[in-house]
Amino acid sequence: MDLHDYRKQIDRIDNELLRLFHERMDTVRQIALYKKEHGLPILDAAREQEKLNSIDCPYSRKLYAMLFELSREYQGGILEHE
Repeated sequence: MDLHDYRKQIDRIDNELLRLFHERMDTVRQIALYKKEHGLPILDAAREQEKLNSIDCPYSRKLYAMLFELSREYQGGILEHE
């Protein structure tokens, strides 16, 4: 494989990551509405820590930490406007 082939492979993976990210954020929206309906807080620190503790790779933990931050921010926006 040459560099062009590797980049095509990265592009394919990135497209799948984006599709999955959008699916994840749609689920986050549903969770936010559930939390609103049941008076639950946005942050579930125990859940986040449990998930982070289950991940061995430091880079993957950073990715999940960012996903959690984005999810909380998105949920906050939903709860303010719905």
